[in-house]
Amino acid sequence: IYHHGKKTVTPFAVNALQRTSDLMALGQYSDLTRKHYLNELRFLFTYYPDIRPSQITAEMTLNYLVYLVKTLGCSKVKCKMASQSFSFFFQKVLGKPYKTPPVLFGAHQKKLPAVMTPEEMRTVLHTVTNIKHRTLLSLLYSTGMRLSEIANLKITEVDSKQMLIRITAGKGKKDRYVPLSPLLLNELRLYYIQYRPEKFLFNGAGKGGKYAPRTIQRVLEMALIKAGLQNKHYSVHTIRHSFATHLLDSGTDLQAIQQLMGHQHISQTVHYLHLSTKRMQKIVSPYDTLMQQQQP
Repeated sequence: IYHHGKKTVTPFAVNALQRTSDLMALGQYSDLTRKHYLNELRFLFTYYPDIRPSQITAEMTLNYLVYLVKTLGCSKVKCKMASQSFSFFFQKVLGKPYKTPPVLFGAHQKKLPAVMTPEEMRTVLHTVTNIKHRTLLSLLYSTGMRLSEIANLKITEVDSKQMLIRITAGKGKKDRYVPLSPLLLNELRLYYIQYRPEKFLFNGAGKGGKYAPRTIQRVLEMALIKAGLQNKHYSVHTIRHSFATHLLDSGTDLQAIQQLMGHQHISQTVHYLHLSTKRMQKIVSPYDTLMQQQQP
């Protein structure tokens, strides 16, 4: 029996995890997805230590999901991730059918994501004195990039001649282009002269290595504290939401925003209509129209 931290993993489980990892690598799944799937499968295998992974049934995975919720108090998001990893293992590794429990995708309350006001975004950027950190946050807001995308952005993907930034293998393994702001280009040049990054636009502690996503999150957290916005629960993804919402407020059409955000379906972009306060403020109530049309 092999030990992984405090969890016991049998040789059969080790082989199953390795096979899963190999097939995910072949399918070019992202490193983060591979990490999540393998962790969830490892937990499942240690929950049934006396049963070979190939003999685990769909009913057993359902019982495990119930255990996650009732005993450990796990969220629906956690259970969805676990179920998706089981689906991959059953279908791709074992060649067996697997159906994700429909109840995981049942009706639930949808909370609108937080969005910074333009004034808040300006305050955050103005409070950052470190040129590397300010350039990083400015680039996030200027492009709407995801956390993983800016962490993996390479110097060669910034095209100052065409004023475009190529985002390679974003979510869904799709490349896309976003405009490069002329004002931001000046700041990028000053940053480059001072820091001389190698390969990745934002290097971490190691030479030529990329900035860790957690470090990027920490940069924003410190900026929010300086700006007095630490209680707003803003995140790096909030900047992405703010980018799309502010574009909509300024009159950019939904299809253009869809392309910039890298959304596969327009339905993913439509929800920003609910976040656009300027759009809501322009709406005239039918009551006002009715009253104004009343004859004296």
